[in-house]
Amino acid sequence: MTLKFRCLRLFSVRQALAAVAIGLLPVACASSQVAIGGGAAEIKPGQTLTGNYLAARHASKIRQDSEAAMFLLSALDSSPDDPVLVNRAYLTLLLDGRVPEAVVLAKKVIETNPKATLAQVVVAIDDIRAGRFAEADERLAALPEGRISLFLSKLLRSWTLYGLDKPEQGIAELEVLANQQGLETLYNLHAALISDAAGNKEEALRFAREAAKGERLSLVLVQLMGGVFERDGAAEEARALYQRYLDDHPGSAMIAAAMDGVNENAVHPREIDTAAAGAALGLFDAVGALSRQNTSETALVLGQLGLHLQPDFPALQMLVADLMETLERREQANQLYATVDRASPLSRQARLNIALNLNRMDRFDEASEQLRALAEEYSDDPEPLVDLGDILRSREQFDEAVEAYDSAFDRIPELKPYHWRLLYARGIALERAKSWPRAEKDFLKALEFEPDQPFVLNYLGYSWIEQGNNLEEAQAMIRKAVEQRPDDGYIVDSLGWAYYQVGKYEDAVRELERAVELRPEDAVINDHLGDAFWAVGRTREARYQWTRALGLEPDPELKTKLEDKLDNGLVKEANAASHE
Repeated sequence: MTLKFRCLRLFSVRQALAAVAIGLLPVACASSQVAIGGGAAEIKPGQTLTGNYLAARHASKIRQDSEAAMFLLSALDSSPDDPVLVNRAYLTLLLDGRVPEAVVLAKKVIETNPKATLAQVVVAIDDIRAGRFAEADERLAALPEGRISLFLSKLLRSWTLYGLDKPEQGIAELEVLANQQGLETLYNLHAALISDAAGNKEEALRFAREAAKGERLSLVLVQLMGGVFERDGAAEEARALYQRYLDDHPGSAMIAAAMDGVNENAVHPREIDTAAAGAALGLFDAVGALSRQNTSETALVLGQLGLHLQPDFPALQMLVADLMETLERREQANQLYATVDRASPLSRQARLNIALNLNRMDRFDEASEQLRALAEEYSDDPEPLVDLGDILRSREQFDEAVEAYDSAFDRIPELKPYHWRLLYARGIALERAKSWPRAEKDFLKALEFEPDQPFVLNYLGYSWIEQGNNLEEAQAMIRKAVEQRPDDGYIVDSLGWAYYQVGKYEDAVRELERAVELRPEDAVINDHLGDAFWAVGRTREARYQWTRALGLEPDPELKTKLEDKLDNGLVKEANAASHE
């Protein structure tokens, strides 16, 4: 039997960043699958300005930022004052994390266009890093009015004013955010941190309490506000905040470590104690918001600027590396993950991400080796083994996947509701490894924890239908899954196939036609619809669907079945009510 595998924050600042996403990055870089050169051959600049410029554009399209920068800088040697080249080069350098070089070109951009907002921000951030707070503040204050001035420049100015020993003015600069929907938490967070860094404990606690009132707490907010509570004499409030987060995120190593610290009366060290660190946090907030709005390259630019201010900011390193993954800059992402301090609670996750990236880069042996090493180093941690199991399952090495999952389960002293995902994953591997009794047990256990989980309901129901077991219960389970995910083509297909298996052919046609509309590219769903058409006598349409399925690169087993159907039709007799 071939069974398809069916599916395994920070602040709300979307409105404030809408203009940032549109206006900050004037040159977008589209994606492509074309490769530069012949693979491993060394790439060198050409001899002409035009050739280097075109090569740079091609490199940008395939997101090879270092190569694009090399070609653009070579082109600039021929035409150092060309505004198009200067603009492209400084943006490409920013994407590649080469901020000091980008600053030089950003200043040239400003010479020809003083209203170039991003260039002004780039230079101001370099001023903050160098401690030139007066220059940075003057530059930020002169930014054109707009959403960016409301959000990013206010955050950056508040910390430049702190750097100028004017913390009260810095907080006052933030006050406009307090009256903007979705930005209140951001205001309270930064006001608390400025007050805390300035030694004003009473105000720090007041703002921290307001920041902690949000319904959805981010990891970074909890970490930072918990630290304020600890340092400023409110350890019980820190403990309550940590517990609240752990209740919603039981696997958080960072907050678990913070809870251990407060329970041992340790005082959380101040992480944001300089203007550069505070400005980097402001950029972190902006990156998190933009990365959720399909403006990943703008977010990456701001993230690289944040790392220019504070290179050892683990949460920002993780966020920027994740953006690089999204933009298919996987090698660059792994290089950044590798810089996360081994002493940070985020180091383990960074190393897991490196392994997962290696697998996506088709370097499975390296990925497996890294995950096994992590499993040995963290001998009580199931996560490296879970990730190894997931990789093996995705590569259809189901027996080995089951072995990895079993080892992961051995490290879990007591199953909790959130372990339904692991039960589901192992259940799939077991079913594909033809160990159905164990698979069924895992699916049923997962449903004990999550009775309405649509993916588990669908997989178990579909399996029962395929086996001819528990048909009524299986149909009910799949119907429940469809109610929750009516636009999921795979789940709708399961319902249609369930109807087909029990002889409800008209119902099967109805659901399978909808499934094909939702997933027209899926060979199995098209095959199912062909079978249903044949069963109701619509044989011409059946052959069309089977032909269509054959053109969708089915697996070898399905390909053989489709060819036989096209030659011989279905063995099962067609329904007497023909629609031909």
